[in-house]
Amino acid sequence: MSLEEAINMPHREGSSARDEYRHPLQTLEFFDVEPDMTVVEIWPGQGWYTEILAPYLKDEGKFYAAHFDEDSKIQFFHNSRAGFKAKLKQSPALYSQVHLAEFTLPDELTVDEPVDRILTFRNIHNWYMNGGGEARVEQAFKAFYEKLKPGGVLGVVEHRLPPERSAQDQEKSGYMLEKDIIRLAEAAGFKLDGKSEINSNKKDTADYEQGVWTLPPTLRLGEQDRDHYLSIGESDRMTLRFVK
Repeated sequence: MSLEEAINMPHREGSSARDEYRHPLQTLEFFDVEPDMTVVEIWPGQGWYTEILAPYLKDEGKFYAAHFDEDSKIQFFHNSRAGFKAKLKQSPALYSQVHLAEFTLPDELTVDEPVDRILTFRNIHNWYMNGGGEARVEQAFKAFYEKLKPGGVLGVVEHRLPPERSAQDQEKSGYMLEKDIIRLAEAAGFKLDGKSEINSNKKDTADYEQGVWTLPPTLRLGEQDRDHYLSIGESDRMTLRFVK
């Protein structure tokens, strides 16, 4: 199955509206994800990318969805994982070959074999916030480095803070500085192998009282200035490829 075929499958009808902001074809091609690879997606949420990766890798490859800790005391984590498991169970034709794993901060990834690709989409700010800081991000990157095969790729998509902004603005905004992500990945052993503007959005100022969640799809302010934020679209994002 080609990436295009996986992206255009009918089960994605409710998810494909976001393709214009998330650019799954271009993004997965940039990360050089091939159908015979072993791929890990970190914290897949409700499975937006899983809907593509699971059928794409089903026949020739292997797909690990490294979700939240099943025993987490954080209710959001518990509910998110439960919803994801229910999604897998409802569509065995699509998801019967998904290997459900865990990534628990700071560095516990329950995948027991070397892998070709580790992908993380809009997660790093969660590791940085709430007191985690650079140390927790670097620990996560080191865990990923250890699991990858030599020559393996870590693919990162993350909300991007403008380069002139202070590192302090990362603490609550949900945005991260690209240069800091690169520095921390390199400190963990990775080499930056490529940068792409696939997921950029010049309309995004990254300057909102409610942070990145002001923008769609969250629209945290509800009806307040809703049309304005919809006209901006989803966040400006860095897209980085690191190699072991």
